[in-house]
Amino acid sequence: MKTSLDNNAHIFSGLGFALIFGFSFFFTAEAVTHIDPFHFLSFRFILATLVLLALKALKVISFPLDTGFLDREVLLVVLLQPVLYFAAETTGIMLTSSSEAGLMIALIPIFVAIFSGVFLKEPPGKLQIPFILLSVLGVSLIVVMQGRVNLTANYLGSFLLMTAAVTAAAYNLLTRRLMKRIPPLSLTFYMMAGGALAFTLTALTRLLVEGNAALYFLPLQDNRVFISLLYLGIFSSVAAFFLINFTLAKVTAPQAAVFANLSTVVAVAAGVLLRNEAFYLYHLLGGLFIIIGVAGTNYFGGKKQDRRKSMENYVGETCTDRNGGSPL
Repeated sequence: MKTSLDNNAHIFSGLGFALIFGFSFFFTAEAVTHIDPFHFLSFRFILATLVLLALKALKVISFPLDTGFLDREVLLVVLLQPVLYFAAETTGIMLTSSSEAGLMIALIPIFVAIFSGVFLKEPPGKLQIPFILLSVLGVSLIVVMQGRVNLTANYLGSFLLMTAAVTAAAYNLLTRRLMKRIPPLSLTFYMMAGGALAFTLTALTRLLVEGNAALYFLPLQDNRVFISLLYLGIFSSVAAFFLINFTLAKVTAPQAAVFANLSTVVAVAAGVLLRNEAFYLYHLLGGLFIIIGVAGTNYFGGKKQDRRKSMENYVGETCTDRNGGSPL
């Protein structure tokens, strides 16, 4: 028998990964000023992979590692997230600006809503759509009003940022389907291992070309890089991606994706608390838009799921009655 905690588990997991990702902006900014982004991604996913293996060896967690890595859909998820997403986002930001990236990434829930209806036959309900748009509006309001918007004419950079948004949406959809047969922890491990392999090869190739391969571990001597690595490798990689995969196993892709916009609220709070940044009325207004948008999307999503389950139960009972008490 499911308890209310079981029914609302996706809310806690969604809030969890939004909270973690919100603080990740702070630690990423601290790290990438002292190390090449792809070099840092190599460290990040190696650490995440080692942490999962250590926890499994110590029997703190348990997850099967049979032939999942050879599964075509698993390989596609790994390619989408983290490989293509981080490659496109990182390169796109380098060619444009972080503010433009913020606007593009805010569109992910919209892409998820569209793709979910087309490919998963799980379109958002009519009452969910305005709340999804409200959360996107909240993110856009904060990014625009901060006065740091720099929309460039670098079409390659803009294309890469759009690619990152579409890639993230595709990851949400495919993971939603995969969760029916792959445990969330197993998929999380495959993602971390795939990211470690891809970004380490990228970082080492660059260092070899420059003749600096022996300096691969040198950036870890910088405390700012090391501390950021611990947070991003353990929390933003292992914990956050597990929570995303867990959330996608519980609710529709649009419901899960919209939680990501809460990370903007957390990022604003982190800036105010950790960097003494100013807090303005538009932060409050945008934050309220995001919170209301996320709450409404999940509230009416839950109502929709309840109606669907009730209909399925009704159909099942009707079919049983018509067949003399035997199932179809």
